[in-house]
Amino acid sequence: MKVTKFDLQENLKKYFGFNKFKGLQEVAIQSLMEGNNTFVVMPTGGGKSLIYQLPALIQDGMAIVVSPLIALMKNQVDAIRGISTEHGIAHVLNSSLNKGEVANVKSDIENGITKLLYVAPESLTKEDYITFLQKQKISFFAIDEAHCISEWGHDFRPEYRNLKNIIKRISDLPIVGLTATATEKVQEDILKNLGITDANTFKASFNRPNLFYDIRPKTKNIESDIIRFIRNYQGESGIIYCLSRKKVEEIAQILQVNGVKAVPYHAGLDAKTRARHQDMFLMEDTDVVVATIAFGMGIDKPDVRFVIHHDIPKSLESYYQETGRAGRDGGEGYCLAYYAYKDIEKLEKFLSNKPIAEQEIGNALLQEVVAYAETSMSRRKFLLHYFGEEFDEINGDGADMDDNVINPKERIEAMNEVHMLLKVVQKTKEEYRSKEIINTLIGKENALLVSHKTHKQDFFGIGKAKDDKYWMALIRQVFVANLLAKEIEQYGVLKLRPAGLDFIKKSVSFLMTKDHIYEAGDKTNIITNVKGSGSATDEKLMGMLKDLRKRVGKKLGVPPFVVFQDPSLEDMTLKYPIDLKELANVHGVGDGKARKYGKEFVALIAKYIEDSDITRPDDLIVKSTGVNSSLKLYIIQNTDKKIPLIDLAKAKGLEMPEFVKVMEQIVYSGTKININYCIDNLLDEDQQEEIFEYYMEAENDKIQLALDEFDGDYDDEELRLMRIRFISEVAN
Repeated sequence: MKVTKFDLQENLKKYFGFNKFKGLQEVAIQSLMEGNNTFVVMPTGGGKSLIYQLPALIQDGMAIVVSPLIALMKNQVDAIRGISTEHGIAHVLNSSLNKGEVANVKSDIENGITKLLYVAPESLTKEDYITFLQKQKISFFAIDEAHCISEWGHDFRPEYRNLKNIIKRISDLPIVGLTATATEKVQEDILKNLGITDANTFKASFNRPNLFYDIRPKTKNIESDIIRFIRNYQGESGIIYCLSRKKVEEIAQILQVNGVKAVPYHAGLDAKTRARHQDMFLMEDTDVVVATIAFGMGIDKPDVRFVIHHDIPKSLESYYQETGRAGRDGGEGYCLAYYAYKDIEKLEKFLSNKPIAEQEIGNALLQEVVAYAETSMSRRKFLLHYFGEEFDEINGDGADMDDNVINPKERIEAMNEVHMLLKVVQKTKEEYRSKEIINTLIGKENALLVSHKTHKQDFFGIGKAKDDKYWMALIRQVFVANLLAKEIEQYGVLKLRPAGLDFIKKSVSFLMTKDHIYEAGDKTNIITNVKGSGSATDEKLMGMLKDLRKRVGKKLGVPPFVVFQDPSLEDMTLKYPIDLKELANVHGVGDGKARKYGKEFVALIAKYIEDSDITRPDDLIVKSTGVNSSLKLYIIQNTDKKIPLIDLAKAKGLEMPEFVKVMEQIVYSGTKININYCIDNLLDEDQQEEIFEYYMEAENDKIQLALDEFDGDYDDEELRLMRIRFISEVAN
């Protein structure tokens, strides 16, 4: 089914109230609607669910969505029902339903009412369900949380392995697989096991620039540190993860005694209590949930402001997925984890009872967690590299959002040691993992090295002037610098990359920082809280709208954010909409949502305006950029790709001065554009700083005044481009 760009945009606004797609959503949706197998790797908060929800709503038939958690299905069904007057538009089919409820679901499907059917993989194996679904008109299959299919994924589910065969039995239709965390190895596994190696793959950036990463040593005072931290977030939502049920109960009780509204959540609680505690969190009747990872994938609350790991997770995939619960509304999220190597040793003991293959995978994943926790380089760079993405730790988006960057350790020259390390990898024929390479360098014999006669080589012990911790730190940094790689098939075996071979031939400066060594008695260095502040213009109205949202959500039995998300409420405090037509122009509010929830909100705003004697500024009722939306999108997307501005202008048939004016309109309307790459080619750092400081201190930003001030040092275009950068960075 070929759907034009315009049709997709129109339907996006109609169903979800958004004016534009995020990131790769649009191209992935187009791929699926053209009948292609599609694979989407997109971080938590990137908008994965919309990729199958929108096509399901606009195509003939019903989409089947395979999802691993009942709680997650329930949240999504509530959200879809929230944008439609038809209750049966979305259903779940899982073990939580009784016979009457199953009959009702089947009736809605047969009558063509249901557009999205959420099923657990176990439900699809039931013969009567398969027979029933074979007779229905199905548009496509969506496999959510697709990493569950891989043994290398952080939440492996054996029942996912059989999905390919079951889907073929029901109908040979396009499949879209979606995951928020996947290394190269996991991606390979997913495509192979779903039988979609021909899939169009869309991989978004894993960077979450609004999340602050902080690792602290785990001390005896951990509980008081957590309480002190939470008190900075009075009345805001957070999640604390623990590895054991006992610890969950213990921490929840400590928080309650200390005046924090907190509830426990783990598999040992009965289903009713778990559901009640989750609803209390969603409905904002409690601020903090203390949970095991059973809570990890079942939450879709956009305004979680912090995630704390009382215990370090078993893999970086788990860590990324769980920290990703914070800041899904785009607001700042603080990700704090407590680390002690003894916790890793406990996890290693748990693994010792597993089959050998599982032990190897588990230990390899644990060592990646150790590397992340102990590194003193940019955590964001380290984490993104793990997921196959490079990051500029100086200028990248969110570069200053981690503890290592804020409190940097001293860097030392290690050119000779890097050369030594790479030569040892080369001379041992790229057959060893990190541990063996380090033992070779420091001259420590073990069975493997002796069996290969490595201990008799002239390079054995060549690096014994440094200890094993030094070499481990160096290997981690050399790996992130892309001089070494880890073999996918024999995970952990070090291989030389082309840049590593070049370094052996011609060594260059390499600055390294030593890893953190977290001893049990370490005192934690508390990071100054980087928590953001709200941006609503009218704080009093914002509070009233939040209270109303909570009441409406309670009355309808849905979480407050299903009614309206925070950015929509903030937009209301700016625009003061007093009828449903105006409300439909608020960010994230479409016609359907305005009709369904809007009456009480516009009535409250109208009364507030009257009582407070507020004059509504007409230009705030409906914000317009004054720029054609497709041209605006074209400029934003292509400046992100760092395409020269002159090329962009020519492609749109515009002269450069006209094109600059269009960009000015965009930034003055409140949208950021990153043109630093262009300015860097025109002006050096000192010149940029001089102009930037001028705009910071100037009474107004008229170009003529700037031209007069600099008296011919800079031309009109240079000053205009710097003004665009200034407005973009300082005002937006």
